[in-house]
Amino acid sequence: MEPVMSADLKNRLLAELIDDLENDKLVLPSLPEVALKVRDTLDDENSSARDVAKVIGTDVALSARLIAVANSPLLRGSKHIDSVDMAVARMGNTIVKNTVNSLIVQQIFQPTTEITDRLFHTFWGHSTEVAAISHALASFAKLKPDQAMLAGLVHDIGALPIIKYAEDIPQLLEHEQVLNEIISELHTIIGTALLSKWEFPQDIINVAAKHEDLTRDPGGAADLVDVVIAANVQSYFGKDHRHASADWSSIPAFARLGLDTEVSVIDMEGTGDSIREVADALRA
Repeated sequence: MEPVMSADLKNRLLAELIDDLENDKLVLPSLPEVALKVRDTLDDENSSARDVAKVIGTDVALSARLIAVANSPLLRGSKHIDSVDMAVARMGNTIVKNTVNSLIVQQIFQPTTEITDRLFHTFWGHSTEVAAISHALASFAKLKPDQAMLAGLVHDIGALPIIKYAEDIPQLLEHEQVLNEIISELHTIIGTALLSKWEFPQDIINVAAKHEDLTRDPGGAADLVDVVIAANVQSYFGKDHRHASADWSSIPAFARLGLDTEVSVIDMEGTGDSIREVADALRA
């Protein structure tokens, strides 16, 4: 496609997407009932682990994923887990919630073309890597690692409605570069709208909204946005991406976290294996 035509297509589709979003015409999926029930049960202080297991047990795929994660190296149990009750008891509420969220994202967005399937798998590989790095970086900000992992997992979730939108526009699927440029420009806006619809905590919504702002420096203590900015940038080290050449020493998030800008967290002693285990567990 000629550069001018490419720019015209991009600008037209950007305008259409923004108009659809502003007028509530862009399809933003709802959370499945089982995910809502799990979240409500976990948030109910009167609920027991058995109550949580009963809700999860109504979904075969979710039950299987939970058992797989419970048996992963991440949790390092000496006893093999073969039931949802045992899995919930070993994992704890936060890891259960994160596991549910990771599976739901995969279930909601089912690609129907070869191109969107490839884009989804690229998205998922990157999201799980950023989640794992965020989990490792959380200690620098004295934040909860599991909360940081969730923030990393959904930071780019705004890309998925755009990928699904593209499936109905053959011209866009034929020009993947244009699609990637649209994703780059709009994923933070759409991610913010989607996580707001799903009633995620505001600090997680902030991550979706602000993780691409490498100049962000709000003052005060380091937060989840700082963690995911640093994790996102580090995940691109050595890859073909605009963030790969970023000067870490000029990014406030690194300073706010007290990170050594000469060393990737993946290369820090004892963290590389942990990061791989978290990523593998999310992909289980």
